[in-house]
Amino acid sequence: MDHPVWQLLDELEHTLREAELWQAKPVPAQALLSVQPFCCDTLRFEQWLQFVFIVKMRALIQSGAALPANMAIAPMAEVSFAQHPDYQALHSVLQRLDSVVSESAPC
Repeated sequence: MDHPVWQLLDELEHTLREAELWQAKPVPAQALLSVQPFCCDTLRFEQWLQFVFIVKMRALIQSGAALPANMAIAPMAEVSFAQHPDYQALHSVLQRLDSVVSESAPC
């Protein structure tokens, strides 16, 4: 798809795979029912990115719905991936996603 956010979501997926953080098996459905930010009580951050964030953002784009007006996911990566060898790549793509989504929000 030729949407800048979609392209960054593809890059995020690729980066998670390269970092060996992409999970082949889906998480249990009940893990997705959390009301905590980032489903932090039921999922690791990389699982939330894969099974919640990427899926929901792609659905919003496909339906033509508005994207979040203000997004700040990169700070969570600073906490979750700080010790990971692929931290820089993961943090970079999330920073760019934050920026592009926030800039594209209607005033």
